[in-house]
Amino acid sequence: MSAYWIAHVTVTDPVAYAGYQALAPAAFAAHGARFLARGGRHEVLEGPVLERHVIIAFPSMKAARACYDSPEYRAARSRRDGACVAHVVLTEGLAG
Repeated sequence: MSAYWIAHVTVTDPVAYAGYQALAPAAFAAHGARFLARGGRHEVLEGPVLERHVIIAFPSMKAARACYDSPEYRAARSRRDGACVAHVVLTEGLAG
């Protein structure tokens, strides 16, 4: 069953965040990720205003979690420490 990585991010240090952006794509590619939304135009209808929204599809919850826990993604995450406020959720897709 598919799974989705949903992230809401506010970048506070674009220079440092660029280090994350340079490393993260390799981790996503290695785990079968497919971007459905990344940045772009958005409207906040309820809740806090965050500047960046990302939705990534994975083949399974196991693949999504393996990506998050991978050495490649841990290295990318370390580059964004202090460079953003991030809320990341993994959620299982619907059957069928």
